[in-house]
Amino acid sequence: MADDVLSVLTGEIDAFTGALAGMPPAGWEQPSRCDPWRVRDVVGHVIVVLSRVPDMVAAPAPERAGTTAAEYYRADGRFSDDTNDERVRTAQRRAADPDAATLVRDLADTGRTVVEVCRDEPVDRVVRTRHGDAMLLSDFLTTRLVEVALHGLDVADAVPREPWLTPAATEHLLRLLFGPQWPTALAVAPDPTTLLRRATGRAPVTPDEAQALKSLGLRPLTLG
Repeated sequence: MADDVLSVLTGEIDAFTGALAGMPPAGWEQPSRCDPWRVRDVVGHVIVVLSRVPDMVAAPAPERAGTTAAEYYRADGRFSDDTNDERVRTAQRRAADPDAATLVRDLADTGRTVVEVCRDEPVDRVVRTRHGDAMLLSDFLTTRLVEVALHGLDVADAVPREPWLTPAATEHLLRLLFGPQWPTALAVAPDPTTLLRRATGRAPVTPDEAQALKSLGLRPLTLG
């Protein structure tokens, strides 16, 4: 497949893994903004959402795509109370091993598996998500980049430490949120990471800033 989003995702997983490898033990137990998850549970969730990719690629391909990456994050049953509860439990189970090094290896191994199963897929490969969406694999990998990058910010804020978000991931996500005119949106924030935070509910915005983001074409994502 075209390797743009796959290479960006790989770089972000590598950055996340590297940051976790150097994290002090107490950092893993810090509460996160993704209540009730601790940092370790956020990492468990990231591993879970990546681990679904190989099974999707192995399954028969739908005839055509009907959902984009932005449309995937729509407010429907995928963010119902029951689904969110199961999402919480699944992440906690994945993160249950007390050995943080095991979680770091799990993330690295899962990321490598995603690359292995996706790199030879055709550019027009379509997959079916667990929510029933038929999507281009490249669009679904963009949703995995959303999960890795934004939850990376959640972990960095919880520890706390400077975020490790890669420039390539930042640009890819801002393009998802604002479209090809995304550079114009940089005028409403002091830096790209702050813009990403504001556009995804990870930093407060004033009413004027919210209106400015909307006027710049922000496509809000429902993120649970």
